[in-house]
Amino acid sequence: MSLIPNGIPESHRAIAQEADRIHESALWSAQGQFEQAKLWRLINLMLGVPAAALAAISGGTALGGDLGIWPGVLALISAAFSATLTTVNASRRMTQAQASANAYLQLQTAARQFLTIDLADMNREDARDTLRNLTSTRDELNKTSDPPGRLAYKKSSKNISGGGQSYAADEGQ
Repeated sequence: MSLIPNGIPESHRAIAQEADRIHESALWSAQGQFEQAKLWRLINLMLGVPAAALAAISGGTALGGDLGIWPGVLALISAAFSATLTTVNASRRMTQAQASANAYLQLQTAARQFLTIDLADMNREDARDTLRNLTSTRDELNKTSDPPGRLAYKKSSKNISGGGQSYAADEGQ
């Protein structure tokens, strides 16, 4: 859905179209990063909780008496979960995805406000400078953000098409 309002001067049409593309790109990128952060949080829990539980159980069974090799087996399984958790570094990736999502939301808001509030009253040079800054911000975010995986993309697509990124103020427009 295009955000280009009526009344944009023809001299600003290309600028408006590019700002609209940046807005749409930021919308998809933000939602994809939020979904990726949720997946990293789930992975962190799925690896961390069993690792801690198995470590506690193996320690308790080892202290509890002669249970053969079971305490050692549980300790090795716990170590495998812990090693995987350390290698994947899901906690850091979750934090990074969340930060990227919020940065894309900032860009999305800036592009929307430029397009719907400021652009019509700006001279062409100022409008072009603002668009250049939005483009630069988008390019920098794209360089520093990890791309979301296929599952995050599918979940973000479902969220966006279901209205998860729309505002009540925009209804009826």
